[in-house]
Amino acid sequence: MEKEFFAHPTAVIDEGCTIGNGTKIWHFSHIMKNSVIGTNCNIGQNVVVSPDVILGNNVKVQNNVSIYTGVICEDDVFLGPSMVFTNIINPRSAVIRRDQYVTTMVRRGASIGANATIVCGNEIGQYSLIGAGAVITRPVKPYALVVGNPGRQTGWVSEYGHKLSFDEGGLAVCPESGQQYRLSGGEVTRII
Repeated sequence: MEKEFFAHPTAVIDEGCTIGNGTKIWHFSHIMKNSVIGTNCNIGQNVVVSPDVILGNNVKVQNNVSIYTGVICEDDVFLGPSMVFTNIINPRSAVIRRDQYVTTMVRRGASIGANATIVCGNEIGQYSLIGAGAVITRPVKPYALVVGNPGRQTGWVSEYGHKLSFDEGGLAVCPESGQQYRLSGGEVTRII
């Protein structure tokens, strides 16, 4: 059976990977054993997808990203250039901890900016937006806008990535999509 994804001739794809239709894997990237990549993904140059990583459909991985074992990305996730995941809380060169990798979950539609660092064990909420260079040391709520080192929430964003301004009644409208959102009890939900 002929492959139904594109891989640049310099890409290395180990046996045992699952790669969905329409996915593109670019120059010098390495997809390691038992990783699962969904349909219509774009894997940029010099990307490493470690064993057992799971990427959903339509995931965009920009250049120079290493996605280590323990990372799971749901559909429509964006990983910015040179952003970093970790998978061990207390790494030591002389101590082997391959059986202690910590799971990091990136929920549907989340975007992680260039050069951001995601410390393992944290969940990145759906449609959240992590600013360039942010260091995430704790879980991120859905629709949260997080910036800085350490990462701190400075607002909320729509599913289209626009900052939301809530009125006195806790309602906001995305200026691009017209989608409506409610802020209640420190949580944002899309209502229309």
